[in-house]
Amino acid sequence: MKRRLFSFFILFVFTFPFISCAPSQQEPNKDKVILNLNQLSIKEKNEGWILVFDGSTFNGWRGVGRSDIPEGHWILEEGCIKKIPSGEVPLQEDGQPLQGGDIMTQETFKDFELQFEWKISRAGNSGIKYNVSEEMSMSHPPKTAALGFEYQILDDKNHPDAANDENRTAAALYDLIAPKGKILNPVGQFNTGRIVFTGNHGEHWLNGKKVLEYDLDTPRMDELIQKSKYAPIKGFADKRSGHIVLQDHTDEVWYRNIKIRKIK
Repeated sequence: MKRRLFSFFILFVFTFPFISCAPSQQEPNKDKVILNLNQLSIKEKNEGWILVFDGSTFNGWRGVGRSDIPEGHWILEEGCIKKIPSGEVPLQEDGQPLQGGDIMTQETFKDFELQFEWKISRAGNSGIKYNVSEEMSMSHPPKTAALGFEYQILDDKNHPDAANDENRTAAALYDLIAPKGKILNPVGQFNTGRIVFTGNHGEHWLNGKKVLEYDLDTPRMDELIQKSKYAPIKGFADKRSGHIVLQDHTDEVWYRNIKIRKIK
């Protein structure tokens, strides 16, 4: 009897760890999800989509007005480009924080469709900018902040911008046009963004729904520009082949699955 109990005990001890560590059949396959990040399907490749971010390097990116990525401010984390909160950035030897700034694609795009996923921290603020001229941006201080149309990234629930101006809420054309009928995921969850910019026509999408559209060189757009912070900037709304930019607004934010399709 003792020998039988001992044999059962040995079998239980060596088998139990393998049983307890095995994933439940009801749990999602997390590894599969991670492997699918920052990749293009065969269908997307045939449609002309290209990855703007490869998921593991900053290849194709650099800081606005500089040749590298602002050290300590932008990192790669679990398949994402992540902005480190400016208050947590390492200090230099003289005690001053490392200089931050927006980062941008080295390549420029004129007519395109851009898709991306984003997640913001509580009370966080950021943005994706497009139609960006680096030369124009550097001619207006601060030189490391890009000037261009901005798809606003925001925690609408906790950031004061959302309470003050609808055209500064998530998915807005920042300081110009407010989004309508949007469905925004809560802080801690990723949202899917989309920007269409062809000819003089622009669109912002959020989680599969178009939330705004506009046309350049129209009385409506001219009036909106004149009422905005961009009014003093000559040529701001001119269509150009511009950079895609991730904004350093000091807050923690994540971006992934950034892909673009050039439209002829």
